[in-house]
Amino acid sequence: MLREPLESGTVTISRAARSIEFPARFQLVAAMNPCPCGWAGDSSGRCRCSLDAIGRYRARISGPLLDRIDLHLLVPRLAPAALRGDAPAGESSADVRERVAQARARQLQRAGTANAHLDQAQTLGDCRLCSADHDLLEQAMDRLQLSARSMHRILRVARTIADLAGAADIQRSHLTEAIGYRQLDRSPQDH
Repeated sequence: MLREPLESGTVTISRAARSIEFPARFQLVAAMNPCPCGWAGDSSGRCRCSLDAIGRYRARISGPLLDRIDLHLLVPRLAPAALRGDAPAGESSADVRERVAQARARQLQRAGTANAHLDQAQTLGDCRLCSADHDLLEQAMDRLQLSARSMHRILRVARTIADLAGAADIQRSHLTEAIGYRQLDRSPQDH
């Protein structure tokens, strides 16, 4: 049921006499365990789930829905030292907010919309890669068996990463980071 609203930003309700369309642009944020026991990929080695069990567990999310999710990440358990009050602080929220505002302004100036809302033609025009990086993306598509929809999402994410870095063009580091955010497209043994 989420596939169409994620893609089009609208919900259509059809009844016998008529059909009504409602705006439904939203940001989906979801979480799940990496396996049935929740410990897959943890350095403690506590997970005893088989690769088949992990594969069945992850297959509960349909491929078409997964295709429409831009970022899927494995979040490791924090080390106890990172939880201490005197642990080094990361980048401040104010600094991140400023960087995001600048990136969004670049996107609006370039395309009149956020990168997430670029259509296919705009994506191909605004998210150009050099020849070597096209080859890298094609290799990732072959290895991970990605769809064209996933490829376009990777390009839009790479463009956003470049915008956050203040770069005029998508560089290899931006592309590889965007590909790295497609972690659920990999088989369980690759984690």
